[in-house]
Amino acid sequence: MRPLIEIQASNPTAEAVASSIIQINDAKLVPDTDAMLSSLLYGDTAILIDGDSRPIVVNTKGFALRSPSEPESEKVLRGPREGFTECFMTNLSMLRRRVNDPRLTFSFARYAGCTNTVVCVCWLKGVTPPGLVYEMQCRIRKMSLDGILDSNYVAECVRDAPGSPFPTLGTTERPDVAVSRLLEGRVVVLTDGSPVALSAPCILQECFQANDDYYIAVRQAAVARVLRAIGFGLSIIIPALYVALLGFHQELLPTRLLLAIAAAQKGVPLPVFWEILLLLLVFETLKEAGTRTPSVMGSTMSIVGGLVLGQAAVSARFLSAPAVIIVAIAAVTGLTVPKLQSAGLVLRFSLLAASAAAGLYGLLLGLSLTIAHLCTLRSFHCPYLLNLIPRVHPNLDDAWTRAPWREMPRKRFLAHQEEQT
Repeated sequence: MRPLIEIQASNPTAEAVASSIIQINDAKLVPDTDAMLSSLLYGDTAILIDGDSRPIVVNTKGFALRSPSEPESEKVLRGPREGFTECFMTNLSMLRRRVNDPRLTFSFARYAGCTNTVVCVCWLKGVTPPGLVYEMQCRIRKMSLDGILDSNYVAECVRDAPGSPFPTLGTTERPDVAVSRLLEGRVVVLTDGSPVALSAPCILQECFQANDDYYIAVRQAAVARVLRAIGFGLSIIIPALYVALLGFHQELLPTRLLLAIAAAQKGVPLPVFWEILLLLLVFETLKEAGTRTPSVMGSTMSIVGGLVLGQAAVSARFLSAPAVIIVAIAAVTGLTVPKLQSAGLVLRFSLLAASAAAGLYGLLLGLSLTIAHLCTLRSFHCPYLLNLIPRVHPNLDDAWTRAPWREMPRKRFLAHQEEQT
């Protein structure tokens, strides 16, 4: 305010006030009245000068900010410990600090009339295919929402195959992960007010990768990735396989194992299918309750739900011990791939129903339909099974295993699309 009060000119122009009188680096002329009101409501200051119809908008925003702490859902053993926050400019500065390259480009636009939320599309010129950037911008412009409060509003409007349980749009709360996807040639979308960044395209391969795979030893990362893939397969197959073998193909089980299971099921009133189905429903209910319960009560709920109820149900012969073991294995292995929990839930119940209807034939049919769905799935015109099938292998140095960095100087899985563009 002091430079404005001590101004010497009798009738200064708006350009003079914005460029040489106001001692702030972010002051601009905004002739549009709607844009001025939007900036004013967002926390900026508008300066009106007598005799000049163009208002000056000065950046004076000041919000209560959360520190960029490590995201709870993406913790790492080694590597950076900071994450995105709800502050839009702070998130952009984290990306710019890591990518000290003038090719890093930001495209801003406001959407949703009531909230007037800023959405930013980020990419690296010369690395990201121009067609991918244009496709993302077109899909965002087609959104017709009254308000945008989180990045998931944008994700549901721009993603491919919205009815598929598999994620076709990547999400992360870590700046290092977002930067790595920019360097691979992808597009990153940031939404004002949300700590979650979107990335496209998204392929199945990245669902089995962890954030610290690139910060630990190569062999350790390779073993961890294989264990995650095996764990996801076991989580969706084991309950259905147990029902199929006991209900239709008991001759495939070893005699001692079959007798042990039969002895454990003696006195249990429920059939195998309903037994497994009930246990899966109870587990999903406990998991949902634990997610919504405060952390102080979370451990108590897990003990009561997992140990007390399970032991009491087995002791009362309401459920059999082998069924509890099968569901426990499926539950534990399903947690190894957090990004595929939604897909694992749908596949687990679908394959269980198919096995209860037709045994192993139903299980194989369900797996075949799942693979066929994955083969037809695409994310921004990119095959969803990129790097995982022999016919599509632009870069196999970072698929099921990871090559050392000296053999993988340029990790870009979209090189073939850039050549076509």
